[in-house]
Amino acid sequence: FSLEQRTGKLASSFAIIALLISCLGLFGLASFIAQQRTREIGIRKVVGASVIDIWALLSKQFVTLVVISLLIASPLAYWCMAGWVKKYTYHTTISIWIFVGAAAGALFVTLATVSFQTVKAAFANPVKSLHTE
Repeated sequence: FSLEQRTGKLASSFAIIALLISCLGLFGLASFIAQQRTREIGIRKVVGASVIDIWALLSKQFVTLVVISLLIASPLAYWCMAGWVKKYTYHTTISIWIFVGAAAGALFVTLATVSFQTVKAAFANPVKSLHTE
């Protein structure tokens, strides 16, 4: 099993690099969207929206995209993993908890990455964003 161990270490390294790159892209996209919607956020704050409301408004878009990607990727990953495990004489079953844990991790990373920009935009002074209007 030395080949599988080496492949596992290599896959883990690339997965960490891919996770970091995707978090940077997600952070950039969140900052771009928060900047694009600065006036909307300012108007909502003047009308009486709380920080939680603004955070939920901006985070909902990202969570929706992550859920759609999980619905596409989970069956595909299960099919690939089941085919890979079947080639061994002694194999195990693939538990649903692996996918639940991956989904929870993806949602946590998404919310943690996006929350910084959304809370920053929610705490901004609405007068500055509406001053040019």
